[in-house]
Amino acid sequence: MAHFRSDPACAVTPEAAARPCGAAVSGHAAGGSGWYRAACRRCSSAVLPNERIRNIGISAHIDSGKTTLTERVLFYTGRIAQMHEVRGKDGVGAVMDSMELERQRGITIQSAATYTMWKDTNINIIDTPGHVDFTIEVERSLRVLDGAILVLCAVGGVQCQTITVNRQMKRYNVPFLTFINKLDRMGSSPSRAVQQMRSKLKHNAAFVQIPMGLEGNFKGVIDLIEERAIYFDGAFGQTVRYDEIPAEFRAEAAERRSELIECVANSDDRLGELFLEEKIPTVADIKLAIRRATLRKSFTPVLVGSALKNKGVQPLLDAVLEYLPNPSEVENYAILNQGDSEDKAKFLLNSARDSSQPFVGLAFKLEAGRFGQLTYIRVYQGMMKKSDYIYNTRTGKRVRVQRLVRMHSDNMEDVNEVYAGDICALFGIDCASGDTFTDKTSTDISMESIHVPDPVISVAMKPSNKNDFDKFSKGLSRFTREDPTFRVHFDEESKETIVSGMGELHLEIYSQRMEREYSCPCTMGKPKVAFRENISAPVHCKWDQYMKLCLSQEVPGNQLKITLLIQTGELLSPACTGTDADSAEAGG
Repeated sequence: MAHFRSDPACAVTPEAAARPCGAAVSGHAAGGSGWYRAACRRCSSAVLPNERIRNIGISAHIDSGKTTLTERVLFYTGRIAQMHEVRGKDGVGAVMDSMELERQRGITIQSAATYTMWKDTNINIIDTPGHVDFTIEVERSLRVLDGAILVLCAVGGVQCQTITVNRQMKRYNVPFLTFINKLDRMGSSPSRAVQQMRSKLKHNAAFVQIPMGLEGNFKGVIDLIEERAIYFDGAFGQTVRYDEIPAEFRAEAAERRSELIECVANSDDRLGELFLEEKIPTVADIKLAIRRATLRKSFTPVLVGSALKNKGVQPLLDAVLEYLPNPSEVENYAILNQGDSEDKAKFLLNSARDSSQPFVGLAFKLEAGRFGQLTYIRVYQGMMKKSDYIYNTRTGKRVRVQRLVRMHSDNMEDVNEVYAGDICALFGIDCASGDTFTDKTSTDISMESIHVPDPVISVAMKPSNKNDFDKFSKGLSRFTREDPTFRVHFDEESKETIVSGMGELHLEIYSQRMEREYSCPCTMGKPKVAFRENISAPVHCKWDQYMKLCLSQEVPGNQLKITLLIQTGELLSPACTGTDADSAEAGG
């Protein structure tokens, strides 16, 4: 049984309405899917209720398949017409890796935002980097998102950056699903990954799906809740087919289903009562219990698949709608700044998608675009229109919203208004990352700030050509404004420009961007250290030896018995004894 599209607003033709989800966007039919993408944009820009909105991020360790997964999500939802490889071997590259350096290196450097429609629900997605060098991108993305997908590699399992991302999700109370990716790889073991989640991350995690086969024998997944097998047919896995569970997997499926119910029952009282009464819960009971436990962050559903082999992505999208919160289910607070008082009261923001409440938004990311500074804003309350005046609560300045856009990687779509729960971008706004914007009636409030880690490495950087200092200064100014973890200072003693960041890769990327974007090749090296001599330990010496050394002559008169103690700290007077006062005076 194939999964068919059910969005009436997107059904432009009867033939298209009957086409399976994703079939209109095959890799060879780019032109034929234009109608669908346009229809999705019209649906997406409408004033949808909170129940039909999800704001999610995709986070993981390096090379776990985040960008590949995002590419498949956009393809199956009709947002893009073709799928491309991350490293850009075909000359195109993944949609979310818009920077040339990202396509060349095959890594994500900057977080990228997009949006798409799935089953009449608008999903705002932020694809984040995996390297610890770019951890600020993950930090500020999770600050404004309602939910997340934690991607694990089936071979590597829980790795060092997975632990960092998990810590960041805890800091901002972000509920998340886990997707174990790369089941087609040699050595893949989803069971080991789940055990590591329980032991290393201390999560109450359990499978919602299990794979049918591993490595080269990976055929599809088994839905443990509805007890059915899911296959992904077609050249690009676009047709979802449901069937009975194969006989060889029935025993394992029954065992894993019992384990799932037990884990959820431990964290949800309603399902726990059914479990203790030995009643068989229905599919609806299990799904509602999983949703309640996930929103309380007491349970982590685990889904499986292989994004590269086009398996398991559509059920993951269904799980995003079923288990992750909408904007009205997340409590967001603002701080009321009461003059010079240190007592700061918090109050709950209203997530209603209308203009009944004052506008409140948080600028969480800055980026230099083709038309000036691009400021990404998450709207938490009220409505913002094009041509409105908004206030920066940190500086007190009033700014006009000249252009209001929604982002699809580096592409923009102009919109006239945005509401609470939306993620948008503004042009021509002078601000810093973490600034709060409000309307005129509420300029004394601010949102909680974004955690910025301290830099861990510093190097000296200078332009290779002395005539490029203007370009060099301009580039550094822009980079420090965009990235709070990239810091610059001038060392007066060594006369060097010292740049600090989160790692060698972090600083190397900025050096390469300086050359590519400002035509200013740079040289990096170890900072010079200004050495100073200092007394390191106390030293005793006799005065007569000291005088011989310095004056090459003996002190006339009686023999002096003077001992000097040279050490750091306060100045000590020498102990001086002698019979001749004049000699002592001459010697002292």
